[in-house]
Formats: sequence, structure tokens, C-alpha cells
Amino acid sequence: MLDAEGHCIYGLEAGITLLSLLERDILSKAGQKALCNPAEVVGVEDVELAPPIPRPPSFRDFMSFETHLRNSARAMCVDVPEVWYRAPAFYFSNPAAMLGPNAPVPRPPGADALDYELEVAAIVGRSGSDLGPDQAEDHIAGYVVLCDWSARDIQRQEIPLTMGPSKSKDFATSLSGFLVTPDELGSPGRAGCYDLRMTAEVNGRLYSEGNLSDLHWSFADMLAAASRNTTVLPGDIIGSGTVGTGCILELSGLHGLDTYPFLVPGDRVRLDVTGIGVIESEIRDADDVIPLYDPPPSRERP
Repeated sequence: MLDAEGHCIYGLEAGITLLSLLERDILSKAGQKALCNPAEVVGVEDVELAPPIPRPPSFRDFMSFETHLRNSARAMCVDVPEVWYRAPAFYFSNPAAMLGPNAPVPRPPGADALDYELEVAAIVGRSGSDLGPDQAEDHIAGYVVLCDWSARDIQRQEIPLTMGPSKSKDFATSLSGFLVTPDELGSPGRAGCYDLRMTAEVNGRLYSEGNLSDLHWSFADMLAAASRNTTVLPGDIIGSGTVGTGCILELSGLHGLDTYPFLVPGDRVRLDVTGIGVIESEIRDADDVIPLYDPPPSRERP
């Protein structure tokens, strides 16, 4: 539990996890206990924050910002699919690749087009099946900042397979350090979307700027779609997808790679969503030196 000033963490007994509190539906009660009778109090600067849900039951990442969809389609020379406007769309990513807000991010071997993606994620608080949007709203425990790190050159090789993305995405996903409950964000605006500024900086330079209120599909819409014909569980992560201009793929398509180059080891990326949290990560080279894909075979002209 973080204090109101954001300086100290009020801890519960060893072994208690956020996921276990969600599973028992006692998050609010546990928060009050932490404030009134903490097992420990430590400064935020004195600890290394892990992801709030280190191993979620599942991780679905949606694409719910129309501007991102249009800019990405343009950058990748594909058409905007009309079906996107009929229902929220997502892919499953890797629950075992969650990183804390300050953990270094390994660049996959053979990847020369590493990208960040500026997102917000909802954390499911209660299980449910075949939820309507009105019901789904009550199943959201809170929100975190999410970065869906992406190897764009690997992604381009996966797209023709119509089975991805997979290896271009599953190596790392960063989460901000604290779950922010809906009551802390005030009243949502249009279609249940919060008016929250979202920014991304690379090496101190502002790259991306958007707003969570620009969502075309609300988190309630996304969670309802995720629960269709199945069951969502406490701790499941529902990513919003990238805010408009919230990645280098978009920015380079609009302004050129010379202006917005892809990430290299040593770069520092800062993602900030007002009222929810911050991710600050340094890019590192992975220890493994084996690339996923062999280079394409050379072809001699006849």
C-alpha cells in the first residue's frame, strides 16, 4: 500500500500477494489493514518494485485506439480492417515475461527495430463469464501503466503467417509498480474512459503524447469481449493497446526513422500516465546471441 504522498510503502505480512488478495476479494480490507497496522514501512526509493502481478493467469493485449490502428496500418503498408469497428480485438501474450517498472529490458537477439508501446492495462478483480459492458466495469480491480515491448523486424516476418504476433512481443512486458483503483481516478468521462495524459520519452526527449480518453473501445467493452464464451480470472491483465502516436513504428512512419530511430542498448525510456504511474527502463542487449530467424537465402538471378 502506497501512502497518499507517494513516499512510503505500507506492507502486509510476508507471503501475501496482490493476486491472493484479488482471489479472495479482500483488496480494500487489506489496504486498510496495511495503513492501520503495517507489518513494515519502507521508503519507495529503498526498494526495487516488482510488477504488481508478476505472473498473471492470462495477458490479453487489445488494440483499442483508432489513431494507433490507422498510423500502424500506414507504416506497415496494410489496410485498416473494417472488422475492427465491430468488436474489440486482442492477442494473447506471455504471462511469464512481466517486468517491474525499473527493470532493464533485453533487446532480443537479431532484432534491430526494438520499439516501446505506451499503454494502460486493467487488472481483473473478480472472475466472470459472458459479461456485458455494464457488468464488466464492476470486475475491474484497478489500472497500471503497461509497455508492450515489440521487435518490429521480427513482427514483419510473423505477419504473413497470420498467427501472431508472438516472438516479436513475448520477451518482455513492463508494468508500473502499483495498482491504482478506479475510485482513485475520479469519475470516468465519455464511454467510461478517463481523461489522463499519456507520455513517452526516450533519453529525456518527448516522443509520444496522447490521452486515455481517446479510447474507441472502453475497458468495459474489452473485458466483456474477453469474457465471451470463457471465464476471466482475478489477476488477468487487459491491455488497452497503444495510444495514438504511442510507439516508434507510428512516429517513424509519420516523420521518418532519422527523426525517431528504433531503440538500441543504452537508451532509457520513460512512460508516464497521469494518476496511474511511471515506467522507466534501460535497454540492454540479451545474453543469448542466437537470433530467432536465419537470414533469408540468397537468390541468384537466372
